[in-house]
Amino acid sequence: MKTLTIEPLTKEAFAPFGDVIESEGRDHFMINNGSTQRYHNLGEVQLDEDGQGIISIFRAKTLEYPLQVKMLERHPFGSQSFIPLFGHEFLLVVAPVGDGSLNIDPSTVRAFRANSRQGVNYHRNVWHHPIMALRDDDEFLVVDRTGPGNNCDEFFFDEAIQLSVELD
Repeated sequence: MKTLTIEPLTKEAFAPFGDVIESEGRDHFMINNGSTQRYHNLGEVQLDEDGQGIISIFRAKTLEYPLQVKMLERHPFGSQSFIPLFGHEFLLVVAPVGDGSLNIDPSTVRAFRANSRQGVNYHRNVWHHPIMALRDDDEFLVVDRTGPGNNCDEFFFDEAIQLSVELD
């Protein structure tokens, strides 16, 4: 069993998996007669030709830690973004796209902790754990795809990866 080290979420470290949605350190320009700073194009909504972009709210329960990561999922037809609505930290477990098969090398799995001002946009086909809230009934604004086809593949590990998290 492998224990994952939880890394701080940074734009550079998360680049192979998607976009970090945050204003910190990002360029902006003024709009609305100078009353609003716009941090433009922080993530790309990726959709296939048959899908539509949708906006949802997910309300998540806290998982039990230490967590045994037994599965990851991916969305082949569109990206998926999570933006915390209550400003709480949350966890991410990801693996690269790989060769396109339904297989994940456990040695490539990484874990991140998003701070209270960050969201993420998983690119198409990036393997990730379902939402990992650190507080019960936390809510996330989710931008993803709806449309025809099965847009959720799941991969189950032969041996669980142990993810240990020390909560405050």
